[in-house]
Amino acid sequence: MSNNEEGLDAAERDIEAEPTGESGAEPATDPDTDVRDESIEGTTDADEAATDEVEESNGPAFDEDVMSGDEADLLIPVEDYLGAGVHIGTQQKTDEMERFIHRVRTDGLYVLDVGRTDERIRTAADFLANYDPEGILVASSRQYGRFPAEKLADAIGARARTGRFIPGTLTNPDYDGYIEPDVLVVTDPIGDAQAVTEAITVGIPVVAMCDSNNSTSNVDLAIPTNNKGRRALSVVYWLLANETLDRRGADTVYELDDFEEGI
Repeated sequence: MSNNEEGLDAAERDIEAEPTGESGAEPATDPDTDVRDESIEGTTDADEAATDEVEESNGPAFDEDVMSGDEADLLIPVEDYLGAGVHIGTQQKTDEMERFIHRVRTDGLYVLDVGRTDERIRTAADFLANYDPEGILVASSRQYGRFPAEKLADAIGARARTGRFIPGTLTNPDYDGYIEPDVLVVTDPIGDAQAVTEAITVGIPVVAMCDSNNSTSNVDLAIPTNNKGRRALSVVYWLLANETLDRRGADTVYELDDFEEGI
């Protein structure tokens, strides 16, 4: 068994498995062609701004029903998840994400179960801690995901590719920016479709922040979260960084402010 397989098996021991990238759908296009579709619902910067407006208008809805289990063991108080809007999904859902959805609000937005989010952050940290830091690649094309993604990479010693993911980065040895990571972390399987497609092609696992409208068919480990909101992404990347460092036995602990840009 390879180190990749051992790491994923250990991390997912008590968690139901995602369909893996290696066994998922084959890429429909040449791996050196940019396959991102910015016309898909929830992929634009305008949608990110709209999500922030929802978070601002709602405020920290401390009494909102956002989880099915006991909150005592959460990494942070449930109010902090609420204040960041981590639970706010879209008005669409996929069959794969249904198990992470707690309920639907009267305005049609799906509410993600923050207990599952918390659980999956821990699982992802267990998984990433099995890898050599330089073997981890963090990618984010989303505007609001770029800063916290870069901070995660810096905190855990990984590499980052934010903004447009250049086709061939993982598949074309003749490209000057070609790299061979062991695992990929992305903000959004839709916005980061190019990176995910190339990860599938070369056979490395994918950890992804997944909103209610995401397909997980090419994701090995999904973290259910609002992946369009600035505050939500800052919180999730911050927790993932600290939990990964904790699994490694590191003494460094980052503050949330370190992962927030312009908030």
